[in-house]
Amino acid sequence: MSENLLEVKNLTKHFSLNTDLVSRLAGRTQTLKAVDGISFHIRQGETLGLVGESGCGKSTTGRLITRLVEPTAGEVKLRGEDMLDFSPKRMRQTRKNVQLVFQDPYSSLNPRKTIMQILSRPLEVHNLAKSWHEKRERVLELLNLVGLGSEHIDRYPHEFSGGQRQRVAIARGLSVNPELMIGDEPVSALDVSIQAQILNLFRELQEKFNLTYLFIAHDLSVIRHISDRVAVMYVGKIVESGPVATIFSDPQHPYTKALLAAVPEADPKKPPPRLILKGEVATPIDPPPGCRLQGRCPIATSICGEVSPELVTVDTDHQVACHHL
Repeated sequence: MSENLLEVKNLTKHFSLNTDLVSRLAGRTQTLKAVDGISFHIRQGETLGLVGESGCGKSTTGRLITRLVEPTAGEVKLRGEDMLDFSPKRMRQTRKNVQLVFQDPYSSLNPRKTIMQILSRPLEVHNLAKSWHEKRERVLELLNLVGLGSEHIDRYPHEFSGGQRQRVAIARGLSVNPELMIGDEPVSALDVSIQAQILNLFRELQEKFNLTYLFIAHDLSVIRHISDRVAVMYVGKIVESGPVATIFSDPQHPYTKALLAAVPEADPKKPPPRLILKGEVATPIDPPPGCRLQGRCPIATSICGEVSPELVTVDTDHQVACHHL
């Protein structure tokens, strides 16, 4: 079994709201618990899919790992070293090993720069190319890796389709030879046919360079296609994690079951979903004690409103947070 490349322990990010002087004096400050003590690991060469509804804290998790947003508490260990202890200089060097591909290819590329300038900039920042000729050769190599040709090198982002722009964004991430790539919903802004092409590109690059992925998405079909393991997130908490085959064939947590039941079924003869959650998603602003799903869960009891359940191991790598399991 391969070693853990990334270990996240009790990662937390709380945002203070109503921080103006009047609110503080009146005692009306609130705390938004975007990420609330989550833990997971990713082994070298595997893909962990992080899935959940919009607003559950998935994208914030990706930004916390790269320290684009500073965590409130927790540990983020890359090969055993806690990146949260790194100085700004050390963190800048470490970002070469951890790259982030953003969701929107229309806004993640500078419209005033050519593809040559966009892809060569990381090489300059990390001193990976000594001359203009060396930079151009590397950029041409990167374009070829993501399925683009040399004729694209002097074009601007507005001259590309959405799928092509995302290929450029992936090439930018690859330019510094990272160990870990974080995809923050990298295919959600693309047409379905293009999504499949980009997902296949991710897999090809992983096989070629032994890359490790944290793949963030809300689309279960995307997660199932690309992931080795899955972590299910709800209102700042991970409620279930395990191998992708186990999660999709034998989910244990009520929220995971509801997510899978909500996937559209093409066969009209099949019975309707067995579990539909009622009510609104819980708010992450000063949430009450206990399970975050308690107000919507069909099997909730009195203990669910008192104590927050911890992740417990069901079978080897399969963990679930629920009092009734």
